[in-house]
Amino acid sequence: MLRKKKECIAMLLAGGQGSRLKALTKNVAKPAVSFGGKYRIIDFPLSNCSNSHIDTVGVLTQYKPLILNAYIGTGRAWDLDSSDGGVFILPPYATESGAEWYRGTADAIYQNISFMDMYDSEYVLILSGDQLYRMDYRKMLRNHKEKGAEVSVSVMRVDWEDASRFGIITADGDGRIRKFTEKPKEPDSNLASMGIYIFNKDLLKKALIEDSEDPESEHDFGKNIIPKLLDEGNRLYCYEFSGVWKDIGTIDSYYETDMALLEDEPLFDLYSENFPMMSNSNIHPPQIIGPTGSVERCIVGNGARIFGTAIHSIISVDSYISKGAYVKDSIILPGARILKGARVVRAIIGENAVVTADSEFGCEDPDSEIAVMPGNDNVLVSIVGGGD
Repeated sequence: MLRKKKECIAMLLAGGQGSRLKALTKNVAKPAVSFGGKYRIIDFPLSNCSNSHIDTVGVLTQYKPLILNAYIGTGRAWDLDSSDGGVFILPPYATESGAEWYRGTADAIYQNISFMDMYDSEYVLILSGDQLYRMDYRKMLRNHKEKGAEVSVSVMRVDWEDASRFGIITADGDGRIRKFTEKPKEPDSNLASMGIYIFNKDLLKKALIEDSEDPESEHDFGKNIIPKLLDEGNRLYCYEFSGVWKDIGTIDSYYETDMALLEDEPLFDLYSENFPMMSNSNIHPPQIIGPTGSVERCIVGNGARIFGTAIHSIISVDSYISKGAYVKDSIILPGARILKGARVVRAIIGENAVVTADSEFGCEDPDSEIAVMPGNDNVLVSIVGGGD
């Protein structure tokens, strides 16, 4: 079935476990992890699509998809519910030849070629669902067309000491990619791939079909698709991004990036009116600071109820801090409960987790690891209760 032709559609890879986030991804996929008091990580690429007027987005899910699927819903929260586009959840599915999980990023797109064909777009934007950044994809697409590129790779400069952690691009003066090296031990460039690509659709389709037939391939864009297209002499160009971009792959980077929102002038601005970050957490009632509650330098989400003390912390939607409880330098994820007399310092409390009365969790020592309490399995349950 062919629908209204689109110039560009987006394919958003959101099936990753994010195992380095440990307890935070025990019950949810990494793109569904809460951030900034009211958001989930997937809000950022979805908001970027909406603000860039890309209204057709395929979201490829796999690991623990329930929360992510329920959260995305119809896409209305991001104005992505148009009658001739919208957000589409694309899990692995069975065919006449059987069923299998997505074997890699490229295989995930390959298994959904039929979705791309439905819109017969000229270009396909490939995105990761687990990065924090604000980008107008129209600028990248404009650069792609001006260069006459067949593939564009979004890049940004990183510190040389960090370059070996990324796929590294070596480009000429015009931005044409001459070399791509996945996590080199001795990088010859500090242009790091962000894992954001624009492909001419016909070339992408051809590359994916060939990759699917290669038994030696890991079916990965960075390891297989991009290097092969480069070796074949295709026109690959880089698009240099200069904004804030965070790939929060570890507990430390997650904690530091979240807590940085509390600075006087945070690098990542969540309050832009021209390019807003949207979420599906606007259905909660207002927050309440009770008569015994005290809040200092915190982000407090809707539905949060605070009857104790919160200092320099992220207090997410529907969370609860009881009378006599003390929270400092911590991230309290949605629905978590800090009961009477409990003390939480330099910690991350998972969704719907309960810190029991008069207990202590975390440590004041700035050199100690961030303490992480796993969330409750049933992270869709709303929290009810009083302020005692």
